[in-house]
Amino acid sequence: MIRALQTAGPTVKIVLGAILLIICGSMVVTLIPGGLGSSFGMGTPGQGVVATVGGDQVTTLEVQREARGMLRQQFPKGGAQTATLLPFFASQAAQNLISRKALLAEAERLGLRATDEELMDELQHGRYAATFFPGGKFVGEQEYEMRLQSADLTVPQFERGVKDEILFNKLRNLVTGSVLVTDAEVRREFEKKNTKVKFDYAILRKDDLLKQIHPTEAELKAFYERNKGTYNNSIPEKRKIRYVVIDNAKIQAQTTVSHDELQAYYNQHREDYRVPEQVNVRHILIKTPLPGPDGKVDPKGVEEARKKAEDVLKQVKAGGNFTDLAKKYSEDPGSAKEGGSLGFIGKGRTVPEFEKTAFSLPKGGTSDVVQSSYGFHILHVDDKQDAHLKTLDEVKDQIEPLIKQEKSARAADSQAASLLRQARSAGLDKAAAASGLEPITTDFVSRPDSLPGIGSSAQFMEAVFNQREKAPPDEAQLEQGYAIFEVLAVKPPATPTFEEIRSRVESEFKNERVAALLSQKTQELSDRAKAEHDLKKAAKELGATVKNSDLVLPEGQVPDIGSMAGGASVAFTMKPGDISGPIVNGNTGVVLVVNEKQDPTPQDFDAKKDQVRDSLLQSKQQDMFGLFVTNLRSEMEKSGKIKINPEEMNNLTRSREEG
Repeated sequence: MIRALQTAGPTVKIVLGAILLIICGSMVVTLIPGGLGSSFGMGTPGQGVVATVGGDQVTTLEVQREARGMLRQQFPKGGAQTATLLPFFASQAAQNLISRKALLAEAERLGLRATDEELMDELQHGRYAATFFPGGKFVGEQEYEMRLQSADLTVPQFERGVKDEILFNKLRNLVTGSVLVTDAEVRREFEKKNTKVKFDYAILRKDDLLKQIHPTEAELKAFYERNKGTYNNSIPEKRKIRYVVIDNAKIQAQTTVSHDELQAYYNQHREDYRVPEQVNVRHILIKTPLPGPDGKVDPKGVEEARKKAEDVLKQVKAGGNFTDLAKKYSEDPGSAKEGGSLGFIGKGRTVPEFEKTAFSLPKGGTSDVVQSSYGFHILHVDDKQDAHLKTLDEVKDQIEPLIKQEKSARAADSQAASLLRQARSAGLDKAAAASGLEPITTDFVSRPDSLPGIGSSAQFMEAVFNQREKAPPDEAQLEQGYAIFEVLAVKPPATPTFEEIRSRVESEFKNERVAALLSQKTQELSDRAKAEHDLKKAAKELGATVKNSDLVLPEGQVPDIGSMAGGASVAFTMKPGDISGPIVNGNTGVVLVVNEKQDPTPQDFDAKKDQVRDSLLQSKQQDMFGLFVTNLRSEMEKSGKIKINPEEMNNLTRSREEG
């Protein structure tokens, strides 16, 4: 519901990003209750419906769309692995949607509502502002719709989604409004995160210990036999193939579009190119007060706003420059700095009082004071545009690529089908030669390999490795078109002999042995240091290196130790002079002795206490709302208000590829 906030000017090209791929997708993604409950009984939803929540359905199509969006957010560049991850995302998407609909149903049950005014405020000033109101100016009706279409959304879907998000936030605020953080909690959290320590630490390195491990041939062979199960078929199956690529891009580059084709497409889609009646309007807005806690508006404030608007109107009628007056007086932040310009607006996109006046004024006309739910407006019409149909010449640059893409796709389909028929009857080499294409023959390849003309394609390799050796040629679809292929030979998976993987066995033997040795030596270092009350002496006896740290915070980093949030965090619980137990961290073993402990100052606390309080409050609110979601789901499932279709759920999570 874009309201009187449009502006003229060139289209701004902005990538929508994840916020439009999944409306409210972040609402409950971290709050999914465990399991599917016990609602698999009678009254199971029908085919194509994953679940029902009250009177609302969660459809398979909704889940697939949300799962694809989640996948694009997580892996924006795609890749071969993304298709295999879709079942996981589909399961998560289904649970998100069920929880989301449950929350919205509860919000409505509690009488919460999202108004058109709140929607407009969110679009203009919330997280969507940069997308639809860059610099405070609306991108335009047509661009608004196009950007939503590029995210696979209609205007009603998107605006309903934003209203749902507003409703969700109201419910969350209601549920978590009672959460408090005490001064004592703030103090404890502050001291925990702002106490500093300084310490000496002795290091044993895995690389140094590796030099001490010299396995015999007998030990390596015994290790190989003991772990032989892990080497079974570790040499993957390989296949030798021949294939021909039909490249859509090459076909499209050679495809032409005639004037008759342009005309035919235009005739079939004329309605897409109709431009509605529009007016190019400026306004000066004097806002009225918002309702108070009792829901009533202060009449004195309304009257003051009216008088101010009437005074501005007098200045306009006295010959004042409308643009300058708008910059000086208008309280619409989105248009005031532009001299009140809202650009061209169409019908159905502004509040009724504003629209009626704007479309009734002549070009160059100025209105009297007009009241709406926003306040008092004075309108000036810069230009008017009657409803009309764009000509073919105006839109042919938009149409031609669409026709070209459609024609080239049909040509590629036809060429692939023809080439496959010829390959099966006359052989792939002759069929390729007849089409002027060059067949490619590979050496033995495995599934992850990249192929000439194709690259890495899980989809193609899936087809290749499911084909029988020397079977008739077959067809596989690629991102760039099609491939006609045949499998010439197969090398089945094999288990390597000890001699074939001796270096791997030796490496794995040493890694297993050194991990145990590092743990043992670090424990011995700690025990000796504590017994002798001297870390440096114990370190010298065991060949460990001793270093010292600077004063460091719990979130700090120390060379050779890494993050102090790991095992080294024990330093913040120790007193000066205390020696730690063994701290094994991947490639190093460490023992430390605290030299100095520095508590934060009262001045530090005063400077950071508000930040700490906010962080604690958010954490407690998240915990409370997570519990609320879990309990709500549980209650609705037990009462039968949530019913899940196990067959549709299983189909979603079994599917290996979507879209």
